[in-house]
Amino acid sequence: MDSLVIRRATAEDVAVIVDMLVDDPLGAKREAPGDAAYAEAFKEIEADPRQFLAVAEIGGEVVGTMQLTFIPGLSRRGSTRALIEAVRVRADQRGSGLGQQLAEWAIDTARARGAAMVQLTTDASRVDAHRFYERLGFVASHVGMKLAL
Repeated sequence: MDSLVIRRATAEDVAVIVDMLVDDPLGAKREAPGDAAYAEAFKEIEADPRQFLAVAEIGGEVVGTMQLTFIPGLSRRGSTRALIEAVRVRADQRGSGLGQQLAEWAIDTARARGAAMVQLTTDASRVDAHRFYERLGFVASHVGMKLAL
C-alpha cells in the first residue's frame, strides 16, 4: 500500500480540490467548478504565509484536502490560534482513517508553529463530523455564528 503524503497544494491541485468540495451535500449547492474565482483565491492563499492549503496524496493521487490558517491575537496572552477549514476526503477514501490522519497532521503542524489552540467550525447539520471531532478531543465549547455577505 502506498503511504500518505500531506503537502502544500499547488495550482494544479485546485480543480481536484474543488471536485471534493462539490462532492458534498452542502458544497454541491454552493460550488461552481471551472469558475475563475478559484484560481484567484488560490493565488491569495499561496501568497499568505499564514495559510497552508494542504492536500493528502496516496500513490500520487490527491485524496483529501484541508486549509490551516494561523491567526495571531492578543487574547490568551498574545497566542496564535490555528483554524482548520474545508476538510474533505475523496468519497472512495472515506472511513479509511484519512480524515483522522489529516486532523492529526493539522494539530501537529499547529503545535510546531507555536499555536496555543486549534479550532474549527463544522456545519450544524454534520452530526457525524461532530462525533468525529469529539473523538479527536475537540470540545464544542462555543456557538459559532455567520453572516453571509
